[in-house]
Amino acid sequence: MPKTTVTYWNPLSNKNNNKWIPIKGLEGIAEELTLSIDENTGEYTRLTRFFPGADTSAFGGKSHEYPEEVFIVSGRLYDQAFEKWLEIGHYASRPPGELHGPFKTDIGCVVLEVSFPNKVAEG
Repeated sequence: MPKTTVTYWNPLSNKNNNKWIPIKGLEGIAEELTLSIDENTGEYTRLTRFFPGADTSAFGGKSHEYPEEVFIVSGRLYDQAFEKWLEIGHYASRPPGELHGPFKTDIGCVVLEVSFPNKVAEG
């Protein structure tokens, strides 16, 4: 089965705030909204919204065995692994195993993420 599809809608509209769900372990800090998913492969496209003042330092950085792409839609986010503030328009195509985070934001941030867990790096 291919990734789910949907006609045009605005996930950033206030009328769609009820569709966002807290990220487990990051309640009150960040939430997510899955835009599209392939249930067979696990490939997904989602938005992650970090609230103003969010700081994931307590959780450390992370990496995973699959590639992903990220794009900063709004706000700004500090990635400690790269010692860099990411602002609107920043994009990355992360290879499997790349360390990223922890993250913090002063004003809040929305990140578009496209992940490919079906493309696990072979060791």
